Amino acid sequence: MNASRRGTPRWEEKPMSSTHPVAHEEISPALLVDAMFAFRKTAAIKAAIEFDLFTKLGGEGRTATILASELGCAERGVRILCDFLVVSGFLTKSGETYGLTPSSQIFLDRRSPAYMGAAIDFLASPQMVSLFLDDPAAYVRNGGSVGLANVAPDNPIWVKFARAMGAFTGASAKAVASDVATWSKPPSKVLDIAAGPGAFGIEIAKVSPSASVVALDWKPVLAVTEENATNAGVVARFTFQPGSAFDVDWGSGYDLILLPNFLHHFDVDGCVTLLKKARASLVPGGRVAIVEFVPNEDRVSPEFPAAFAMVMLATTPKGDAYTERELADMAKSAGFPDVVTKPLPPSPASLIFLE
Repeated sequence: MNASRRGTPRWEEKPMSSTHPVAHEEISPALLVDAMFAFRKTAAIKAAIEFDLFTKLGGEGRTATILASELGCAERGVRILCDFLVVSGFLTKSGETYGLTPSSQIFLDRRSPAYMGAAIDFLASPQMVSLFLDDPAAYVRNGGSVGLANVAPDNPIWVKFARAMGAFTGASAKAVASDVATWSKPPSKVLDIAAGPGAFGIEIAKVSPSASVVALDWKPVLAVTEENATNAGVVARFTFQPGSAFDVDWGSGYDLILLPNFLHHFDVDGCVTLLKKARASLVPGGRVAIVEFVPNEDRVSPEFPAAFAMVMLATTPKGDAYTERELADMAKSAGFPDVVTKPLPPSPASLIFLE
């Protein structure tokens, strides 16, 4: 089993106190208070995106008075929201004028091609908030949650996911496609499992002009996949297979099978089952491309991949953030002799190729 050393480019790389002790650590309740009030940031960013506040500010800046008039809101509400967003690092303030930080201009101005604000529709949806906050002790006690899709096929939340999270997955999809574009023999038949917004299959289709793509997901979600493939000009090379990845016959003859952001929803046995199914569907020499948040063996670094395990605990019955070693062991159990892992900057995800 060959497994390359993972790189470390990540969104955040903060040292963890358990592995990096501070000699004279200040004793303070600040971290505790911040955690207890963390929902304020979610509420503020949700309101700001709903009002399209960041797009209104653009590159010009506005006072609370002007913004309130443009948004049709109470000036007091806008002033307090904007001040909070300044405190939180999303806005700047000079005198009475608010402006965008460079990051907010790139990721929260709707006119930017890298706009990510739509993700709030899924990440702060009532279903997700309920899963996290209604009874967190219960999913810790049980080692998992009832979840959203695993026990409720065609849950409408996944249509919301497909519409909201395209920008979240877009950078990773482009990075995977850039790697595939370097292959001496481009894939001609591709399977995109849990296609969602379709970003991965669409980007592969762009760099492999002769490739046909089969997108598999719940039927209502595939309507979004088809819409995005149409907008990208590649829908003629797409076919759509509705149903569960565990139950549907995938067919065979694939040069490339995409498993992006999917394995983390399941336990080890479920992952091995999917990987065995993938191996049986590949042509000789075909590859599986997995995209996952991969923590180090200590499970507390890097920060985002390590923290992602908490998301799986709260929102799935048995999902997890798997280490490189665990993913390699799953691949071996499924019969894949070669595993290559590489980072996907600027995202916190990693790309794992199985051959």
